[in-house]
Formats: sequence, structure tokens, C-alpha cells
Amino acid sequence: MQPWVKQVKGICGYPHGVNQLTSRKMNLPSPPFLVISDRGQARRPLIAIAEAAFRGGCRWFSLREKDLPAVERRDLLRALAVLGHRFGATVTAHEDIAAVIAAEADGVHLPGGGDPTAARRRLPRGLIGVSAHAPEEAAAQLAAGADYVTLSPIFLSASKPGYGPAVGLDALAAAARLAPGPVIALGGIDATNAAACLAAGARGIAVMGEVMRAADPEATVRRLLVAIEKK
Repeated sequence: MQPWVKQVKGICGYPHGVNQLTSRKMNLPSPPFLVISDRGQARRPLIAIAEAAFRGGCRWFSLREKDLPAVERRDLLRALAVLGHRFGATVTAHEDIAAVIAAEADGVHLPGGGDPTAARRRLPRGLIGVSAHAPEEAAAQLAAGADYVTLSPIFLSASKPGYGPAVGLDALAAAARLAPGPVIALGGIDATNAAACLAAGARGIAVMGEVMRAADPEATVRRLLVAIEKK
């Protein structure tokens, strides 16, 4: 049995404990639509893509460039935060809490197995997310204090073609039923399947390559937002 299965079984048996854990959580950005960066797929500089996404209605952007030198990543995050805040957007970073603090960004997205409680101590007012790849793992991370989890890959993803297998909509629905908080669908999401993810119980969607590779990121974001608003 995976350790997170034991954890979620114990927590789900004590609903008052879950309430205590979740009482200090942060709300999701609105709309609950996360764009994750990947300059390896990007057709434009990340700042230009982020601005186009914000103009298209995105209000949640995360910098994922883990291979950048620390100073360069911090400076890029600071520029993104300044830009995003002009639009009223939430700007976060993957893993790098020190950069989030230095850049005055809005939160952090932790890898699978990350510790949301430790992150909360360093970012008491930050948005804290964690990656998950199974319903039980998603539930355990939310019960441990994460504000949201991404469940992935829902569908086969062009961004990570060797990563999988896809967990599918059934696993997404199971995660939404089990998890004491928001599950965000990630992996292969586009305008044709975004609404199905919400219908399965996702509280929002996250995309990477769909926006990074787009010839017109602003229009792509608008199409995706229309798709999720039709749910």
C-alpha cells in the first residue's frame, strides 16, 4: 500500500481534523485556469506569452523553468509577477520557494511527494499546490494542507509524450469524490475536452503546451475559457 493511501484513510476518518487543516487555505484564482510555462515549447519569449495569456483572460500563471540558474529564474519570476499583478493575476513558481519570496510572487507548486505543511510555514499567505498522479495521492495532499492539486496526465500529452499512462476521466472523477479540496486537471487538455474534465469533477484546468506552442496565445486562452465556461 502506498503511504499516501494510509494517510488519506486516516484523515478521512476524522472530518474535524480535515476542517482544521483546510481552514487556513487560500482560494483558487478566478477563473480556475492555470497556464504553466515551458520555454522549450514556447514560440515567443515567456514574458510575451504571459502577457498574451493575461490579455486573453488568464489570471493564473506558474513559472516552471527548473533548469534556469537561480538568479535568472528569480528575475524572470519577478518580471512575471509585476506583469501579472497589473492584470490582477496570481503568479506562482514550481518548487522554488526562495524565488517566490524574493520575487514577491503569490505561491508555489510542489512536485509529487512535496510537503505543503512545510511550504505553508514559509508562505503563510501563498497559494500552495502539489502534483499528484493518483486519486488517493491527490486526496492525501489536500488533506495535508495543499490549496489544490493537479492530477495528471488526464489525457496523453504532447508536452510530455513519454509520461503516462493517461489516468483518464474516471480517475479524475474518483479524485474529485475523494479529495477534500480542489483538483485541477492537467495533461492533454484542450478546448475539445476541457468541459469534460469539469463535468468529471475537476475544479479547474491547467495547460502547458497548448498555450506555449500556440501561434496566438491570447486567442487560445480565450477559446479554452469559453470551453470551460460552457460546462
